[in-house]
Amino acid sequence: MFVPFFETLRATGIPVSLREYLAFLEGMSAGLATYDADAFYYLARSAMVKDERNLDKFDRAFAQSFKGLEAISAQDVLNAVDLPEEWLRKMAEKTLSPEEMAEIEALGGFDKLMETLKQRLEEQKGRHQGGNKWIGTAGTSPFGANGYNPEGVRIGQDQSRHQRAVKVWDKREFRNLDDQVELGTRNIKVALKRLRSWARTGAADELDLDGTIRATAENGYLDVKTRPERHNAIKVVLFLDVGGSMDAHIRVVEELFSAARSEFKHLEYYYFHNCLYEGVWRDNARRWSEVTPTWEVLRTYGSDYKCIFVGDASMSPYEIAYAGGANEHWNEEAGTVWLNRARDQWPSNLWINPVPENHWDYTQSIAMIREIFADAMVPLTLQGLERGMKTLIR
Repeated sequence: MFVPFFETLRATGIPVSLREYLAFLEGMSAGLATYDADAFYYLARSAMVKDERNLDKFDRAFAQSFKGLEAISAQDVLNAVDLPEEWLRKMAEKTLSPEEMAEIEALGGFDKLMETLKQRLEEQKGRHQGGNKWIGTAGTSPFGANGYNPEGVRIGQDQSRHQRAVKVWDKREFRNLDDQVELGTRNIKVALKRLRSWARTGAADELDLDGTIRATAENGYLDVKTRPERHNAIKVVLFLDVGGSMDAHIRVVEELFSAARSEFKHLEYYYFHNCLYEGVWRDNARRWSEVTPTWEVLRTYGSDYKCIFVGDASMSPYEIAYAGGANEHWNEEAGTVWLNRARDQWPSNLWINPVPENHWDYTQSIAMIREIFADAMVPLTLQGLERGMKTLIR
């Protein structure tokens, strides 16, 4: 009975195998998701999705396969879609407050709820909007869409408005995990995890479960073993472009910065404008009074650091290629000189560009920066960051 669902997953681009589909069917046969919508959803997702980049695709395929209510006539809703009373009751117990349960009991309980729904489906002659009795939209009837009722069955509505429908098939929890979209902080952390080199440092205060089991078995008594915690030993120096055309990318760059500070214990960061020159700064409010010489940064952090530039690389070509080309001050040396010095100091380097990759060919300065970085430029998407992390690991 779930073959159409399986085919929809494949058509959506999820590489679900026949073995994974059979594992899902075994779980259903074992009763792991009987009359429990949440259990059914998570069983299917855990059995048939092995890459978090496909979670959003799974949600879309799931909604396409099981919503179905707006595609059929009102008269046939209850007959076409099986909503077991036990299912509704369990969902209510998990999601409704005691006050809301009392409201349902005032209607006569779930038996009365389903009986009333069938009766109103038979009585209703057309679309209804507003009110509190007929099935329709924008009212307080327990049946319909775009309205409010604490024990409602949602029909023909793409999104939940009050998060109170008894069962919402098409809720998409991982919408921004698609590898072609811009990222939120959580997604960026997922991508940055690829750039990790674990080392155990500090005091031995973390429980070593395997060591404890082994020592206890060998000694015949409980012998608790501890070890130092694992920390990401990767060291990163981050240069962030600010101002001008970068104002349009403030939100996503802030999220990248937040994720990087969370993921990397050894992170040093500096700001620049458009292109790297003889000075950088840590506080944009004091960018003119507290400038750090770029030479000092180059000499402070060793070649074992990973170097990441974040910027749209969109500027006048003169700012990159010529002395005096900067638009805010006189630079005695061209930006390309400083960028090459940075790449020489930190051989593992990368430029992350928030501009969509299919727009890069229209800006001459982006082509120049890509050439300087030997094509080590990636877009600020999940897929782009994964490519970039692989570049830095080499």
